[in-house]
Amino acid sequence: MNPEQVRHTLERIEQEYLELPGLSLTEPQVRKLWGLPPELCAAALGELVRHNFLVETPRGTFLRRATQQ
Repeated sequence: MNPEQVRHTLERIEQEYLELPGLSLTEPQVRKLWGLPPELCAAALGELVRHNFLVETPRGTFLRRATQQ
């Protein structure tokens, strides 16, 4: 996994969450939707949570912080 792969994956995930308000996906669903290997998916989701773009709910779903209720 190289930095370019992570950057590209971050951009893809961010774009989908911006285009689909209220999108709420688990990590396995994110992996399946974008065909990501587990380690790349975990790294991207972790980065998006650290940068306050996504939040992980107690149920294990990821949603855009601005849309959290």
